[in-house]
Amino acid sequence: MSCVTLYAIALLLQPEAIFAGGGVLSLLSPGSRALYQLGMTGGLAWELGWWWTVLTANYLHGGLLHIVFNMMWVRNLGPIASESYGSIRTFVLFNVSGATGFLVSNIMTGAATVGASGAIFGLLAALIVYGRKRGSSMMSAQLWQWSIILFVFGFLMPGINNWAHGGGFLGGWVAANFMGFSDEKRENFSLIMTCLALIFFTVLGVVMSFVNVTGLLLGQ
Repeated sequence: MSCVTLYAIALLLQPEAIFAGGGVLSLLSPGSRALYQLGMTGGLAWELGWWWTVLTANYLHGGLLHIVFNMMWVRNLGPIASESYGSIRTFVLFNVSGATGFLVSNIMTGAATVGASGAIFGLLAALIVYGRKRGSSMMSAQLWQWSIILFVFGFLMPGINNWAHGGGFLGGWVAANFMGFSDEKRENFSLIMTCLALIFFTVLGVVMSFVNVTGLLLGQ
C-alpha cells in the first residue's frame, strides 16, 4: 500500500513528466524531480550524502510496469516469508535487503535508482536459506530457478539495476542466517524495535528528501 501511495504522489508532484518518456516501458513514469523529492537514492542524493535514501528508494517506482511487476512478486513471496519467518522478521528482511542492494549500487555505479526489486531478491534469498535449513531441496531448487531467471532477465532488459539485485540477494541471505524462524522462537522486543526504527527512519527520510529537494528548487 505504501508503494502504491508514494507512486501516486510522485505522479501528482510532477504531472508534466507522466507521458514525457514515450513508449510502453515508460508508461505513467514519475519525473526525476518528484522521485528525488520522495527519496530516490544514487545520483545527486548520494553525492549530497543523503544516506536515508537507501531506505526510502525501496518504496518508490519508476513506472506503471515497474510497480506492477514488483508488487506481484511481493504479493507472491510476502505471505510465504511471513509464514516462514514471521511478519516482523519479514518486514526487517525486506527493508535490510533493499537498503543493502541500494548501498551496493551506490558504491559501484552511483546511478539514480528506485524500486523494491533488491528487497524482492532478498526475500528470495531468505526463503532459500529457510528451505536449506529445513531440508526442503525442492523448495530451494525452485527458488534458485526463480532467482536465476530474474537475474538473467535483469541483464536482458535495459535500465535494470543488477547491482541492487545482487546486493539485495546478499543482504537477504546474510540477514536470514542471523534470524530465527517463526516456529523456533517468538519475535522479541529487539526485533519489534528494529521494525519500528525502520518505519520511523523511512518516513522521516521521505520528509527530509522532500524538504531538502524543495529547498534546493526554491533557492534556484
